Amino acid sequence: MKTLNLVGQNAVGLADRLVARLDGRVATVETLPETAARDTDAGAAYGLSADGSWIGAGDDRTLDDLLDSLTPEYDHALTVGFDDARLPTVALGDADPTGDVVVTAPDADAADIDGILDAVDTLEPHVTLESLITRAKASPRADRAGAIATFTGRVRAKDAEDDDPTTHLEFEKYDGVAAERMRTIRTELEARDGVFEVLMHHRTGVIPDGEDIVFVVVLAGHRTEAFRTVEDGINRLKDEVPIFKKESTTDEEFWIHEQP
Repeated sequence: MKTLNLVGQNAVGLADRLVARLDGRVATVETLPETAARDTDAGAAYGLSADGSWIGAGDDRTLDDLLDSLTPEYDHALTVGFDDARLPTVALGDADPTGDVVVTAPDADAADIDGILDAVDTLEPHVTLESLITRAKASPRADRAGAIATFTGRVRAKDAEDDDPTTHLEFEKYDGVAAERMRTIRTELEARDGVFEVLMHHRTGVIPDGEDIVFVVVLAGHRTEAFRTVEDGINRLKDEVPIFKKESTTDEEFWIHEQP
């Protein structure tokens, strides 16, 4: 799912224009005023119409949590008015968002829709473990599969009790080459007997302590092939794909070169 944040005057109007032009299913998430809050002591509340349109209300959910839940079902998500979100952002007027600004415009009416769509095409998708599992289950060979095995790598705060805590990691990919090598690994692993689909994703940019970094999902006939292929997949990804890591602790920052 490609995610784009819109901030500034009449960002909602710009979202309406983009929804009409984006391909696939589009979810829009808008900031709501405090007066829109409602009593949800009984848990989350939802309303669903016959055509599948829905509304929901609940407590204690972050924007990241909401985007994660939307990822398996949507191709694009437009967030509107989240000035502090760490997302690719279109800034209108004098808006000063926290996220990486990919397009600016004096106002919504002057925004270049074609330019924004071109920027969306270059964005790294928002991927979750659940969205990869959903893709694996949709495989045309899923009827022969009795196992799905997964691996998730995350940012570890420390190796030992007396280590300086890691605050975040930053990853950069060798553009083009990284994607090609991942495709090669997937193709070779899927050529194994009993392995039907291999999916993998490695995030880039700044990833804080505790967040997920990399996923490998294997759809296979049996657990033996699934477990073996997941292990080989993450090991080959780390050994063969040019992804470079910078670690930042509370005391220092340094690049870690794991590639041969």
